[in-house]
Amino acid sequence: RSLEGLKAFSCLEELILDNNLLRNDLRLPRLPHLHTLMLNKNQITDLECLLDHLADVVPSLEYLSLLGNMACPNELVSKDKDEDDYQRYRYFVLHKLTNLKFLDTRKVTKWEREEALLRGAFMKVVKP
Repeated sequence: RSLEGLKAFSCLEELILDNNLLRNDLRLPRLPHLHTLMLNKNQITDLECLLDHLADVVPSLEYLSLLGNMACPNELVSKDKDEDDYQRYRYFVLHKLTNLKFLDTRKVTKWEREEALLRGAFMKVVKP
């Protein structure tokens, strides 16, 4: 569960951390060359905190997958979520991480990027 040892790999380009019980306290060291990060099937619930951290420590990130986390609204994980919830999530992620080319299972489209610039800041999911 600790990612402390990654400090020694500052030139790392791809990192797969699927199924590691990682939570909101996830902290990566600065990895300036990391372009691919897979965090599928962990226990991440605070999307904004994660995205702010990633924007700070992995500036070259282009490929990100968060499927299977509560932070990623998906019909397969939660029955009360639908495709609209997932699309709003995509806009919010793309608003925070502007260099992404691929999110979860889909390529980022030009239209999504434009919508994220216009409305992404307002797509944050707020829990009552």
